[in-house]
Amino acid sequence: MGYKGQIVVVLLLFFLCNAFAQPRSKGRKVMAKHQQPAVVEYFEPRAGAPMTVTADCTDSEVIVGISPDLLGIQKPVQPSDLSMGGCGVTSRAGAQTFVIKAPLQGCGSTVEMLGAVIVYTFTLDYNPSPIDGLPIVRTNPAVVQIECQYDRLHNVSSNALNPTWVPYTSTISAEDILGFSLVIMSSDWSGPSPSNTFFLGDLINLQASVDSTNHVPLRVFVDSCVATPGSNASAPAYTFIGNNGCFLDSKLTGSNSQFVSPRVAQSVMQFQLDAFRFYGLTTSSIFITCHLKVTLASANVDPLNKDCSYNSALSQWSSVDGNNAVCSCCDTSCANPPPFRRGSGAPKHRPRRASEWRAPAEWQETISVGPLYLEQVSPLSSVSQSLSGQQDKASSGSQFQYSVLGAVVGVLAVSCVAVLFFAYRKAKGIVNTKK
Repeated sequence: MGYKGQIVVVLLLFFLCNAFAQPRSKGRKVMAKHQQPAVVEYFEPRAGAPMTVTADCTDSEVIVGISPDLLGIQKPVQPSDLSMGGCGVTSRAGAQTFVIKAPLQGCGSTVEMLGAVIVYTFTLDYNPSPIDGLPIVRTNPAVVQIECQYDRLHNVSSNALNPTWVPYTSTISAEDILGFSLVIMSSDWSGPSPSNTFFLGDLINLQASVDSTNHVPLRVFVDSCVATPGSNASAPAYTFIGNNGCFLDSKLTGSNSQFVSPRVAQSVMQFQLDAFRFYGLTTSSIFITCHLKVTLASANVDPLNKDCSYNSALSQWSSVDGNNAVCSCCDTSCANPPPFRRGSGAPKHRPRRASEWRAPAEWQETISVGPLYLEQVSPLSSVSQSLSGQQDKASSGSQFQYSVLGAVVGVLAVSCVAVLFFAYRKAKGIVNTKK
């Protein structure tokens, strides 16, 4: 075969290879990372302001775009004053938008499973710093809540599994995946609260729960709860539940805070917090961060796994689950409680000490909710209004009485004048007759 023949064969082979390879790549496109818009909720009313915060949720992160005119009042904000769970501005897209990129499981995010939807919640905080060289600010703090919602994934593949048996370690891993949640509930516990604004004197209903699907029955406990004025661990902080499930607020302040007893379910714990504000702070917002954990529902409660309320009228602690003896350490330390005394209400075994048992990492989680806004209603205003109303009524009544008295006096005066006049005329007539 000559030189020209070799060239023809090479070209023919190249054409055939390209022809066979073409159908394989036909229709193939480079897919960008899946994005969907996030749910953005503003907690600061801004009448007439455009949407100044946008967010896109990808498979692994949320990308937040913030307009420099965040508040919509033609006063640009500084990027250093913006944070999302401790994460600051990562870049600037042009001259108009600040960008924060945050992983779904970072930057202070919270995870909640609502039915078939997984919700990742982020809180964007704007805290203005003083104007350079001056001790003043001209903008108010703002809070924006961002939610990324995803459908829970299930295995819908029609392909046969290989191998067809499920390894034991995989089963254990699936059982250890627990979905904790902490929700602010309505006043009748029928569902989530439609408002995040409360008044001093209100009881804030909160519900902690765990989704124990694919797991043996579990019992959830509220191990501790801390309130802060900001979404980060900023001062001041108020621990109203601590010491492994002791509702300290009712003991320290004599409030009506309590765990709701009995439980509606072993996997649910409902509790009420008497509303309060932080002293000396202009902001009325609070964030609540709780540490939740679970044990087997069949296990006995003990000083490390309990939920206890304080009854101010009886000056005693009581357990939601009935065994009040586990609450005896609430006034000291429950991490290393003394042995129980044998009695009718005490268990017949020594509880485990903190050094003897640790819950698996998957059986506990820290969750935050907020912000909650607390408004102050002064009872003196209603009292003063009531008193002023009573004074008005009393004043109008007195005026009426004075009017009646005046009329009577007038009538009597006219009558007296008439009598005197007739007496005078009669006396004058008698004198004239004698003459």
